[in-house]
Amino acid sequence: MFFLPFSLLLLLIFILFLPFLFFLLQIEIVRIALSKLGLSPQMALLIFFLSLIGSTINIPLFAKEAPGPIPERNIFFLFHPFGLPEVGTKQIIAINFGGAIIPLLLCIYLLPKAPCLPTLFATLISIAICFKISKVVPGMGIVIPSLIPPIVAVLLAYIFSPGNKIPVAYISGVLGVLIGADLLHIPSLGNYPGVMSIGGAGVYDGIFLVGIFSALLA
Repeated sequence: MFFLPFSLLLLLIFILFLPFLFFLLQIEIVRIALSKLGLSPQMALLIFFLSLIGSTINIPLFAKEAPGPIPERNIFFLFHPFGLPEVGTKQIIAINFGGAIIPLLLCIYLLPKAPCLPTLFATLISIAICFKISKVVPGMGIVIPSLIPPIVAVLLAYIFSPGNKIPVAYISGVLGVLIGADLLHIPSLGNYPGVMSIGGAGVYDGIFLVGIFSALLA
């Protein structure tokens, strides 16, 4: 009986600090993954925070009038993403700074370290698989099973480049989702008004997370 209040206090402290501990765990996971790409701990931490802040920044690429019915909005679109104009009756295609541009810059950084033909073959197969398993959902954008792209990228890296897996896995994982799931599905979006943010929306199939998981698993 005498220890019960103290135990409840510890439990309360743990619950209050759980989000902070989870955030620290995320930082450590990303740091480990990016260090496997050859980045210093300081640079890995910088990229993590840039991607976190950049996930709120969407850069419009083009827009068109969309006379179709307005789809039911999911919880993400209750909040207006920074950098995007009001949607209205338009369909806006945007690219997310943290979820797409930063992973693409990391791909460019890794290209000199990646074997050319194995990376090309792995990327083409990854693009084809991501295109096949992804689909357009009105009101949500393009969805894809979150764990399949990184697993596919790692398996392809083991097959085509067992001696140098990490850059092949990262590049094929990122480009597989970017091209296969997002870019190739843009013509299939129809005339629904709304926003399709490449690498955005804060979902687990984000391009940044696919690259991180690919590097970790490799």
